[in-house]
Amino acid sequence: MNVLIVKLGATGDVVRTTPLLRRLSGSVTWITAAKNGVLLDGLSDNLRHFSWEARARALDIRYDLAINLEDTLEVARFLKSVRPAEVFGAYADSPTNLCYTDNSKCWFDLSLISSHGRQEADRLKLLNRQSYQALIFSGLGLDFAGETYLLPQSTETGLSGDVAIAADAGPVWPMKRWAYYGELIRRLEDTGLIVNVLPKRPSLLEHLADVQNHCCVVGGDSLPMHFALGTDTRCVTLFTCTSPWEIYDYGIQKKLVSPLLKEFFYKRGYDKRATTAITVDEVFGAVMIQLEATELASCPTVR
Repeated sequence: MNVLIVKLGATGDVVRTTPLLRRLSGSVTWITAAKNGVLLDGLSDNLRHFSWEARARALDIRYDLAINLEDTLEVARFLKSVRPAEVFGAYADSPTNLCYTDNSKCWFDLSLISSHGRQEADRLKLLNRQSYQALIFSGLGLDFAGETYLLPQSTETGLSGDVAIAADAGPVWPMKRWAYYGELIRRLEDTGLIVNVLPKRPSLLEHLADVQNHCCVVGGDSLPMHFALGTDTRCVTLFTCTSPWEIYDYGIQKKLVSPLLKEFFYKRGYDKRATTAITVDEVFGAVMIQLEATELASCPTVR
């Protein structure tokens, strides 16, 4: 089979889609955002990838299946030029209308383009207890059996420690930024732990190294969380406004779910209560348990 995957971003969503590569046979072509290409380099012998800007290069072969995990008309229109034998995911049934295939409704019914409307989609998303991988695999007729992420070799930075703090939250989800990182850092350092706030890096491969050079990563539902899950790095993840159930924990993640999650579920504004509902004691305790569970031999920290 020749398979086309279209997953542009966000970067964390690209990373959590890579388990598909462990199950897809034949030749796989992946179209993604230009910045994410470095994360797909050399992942498997049967994979090639192109940036969205260079998508025309993917038209050199015919595809048996196109897996479109984007929800925009621009991508759906591109699929018309691909003309795959089968489509999984979103497609355009007219120049101005998006819909999605029946076998992908388990995911897209929960999305911004849900045929049920935004309010019902959010309700279904709140009720859902399956991981993203399980939903996508199931729609494709596969059983998700804990297949892990695929990630490339990182670029060493020299930054290492016991705990990495991933405090950043983008402008789309300001309520993902927990209010008490400063206090948590002080308490952890008071116990003698080496704590680093993850810096911004010019390369995703450097960012990847920063994550895997720590014993535990603390943050929200974000790219560092996915890098931790993909490098077998224990993590404590705070869920303040997004679904904890869509994330497969691979046995190394402790999820701390806000008691106010339902009130702020998938809301993109800002309310201080959402960022303060999880206490410092909860996070500190979870981090210490994760560190205790980490075998010293496998922890890269420099003491």
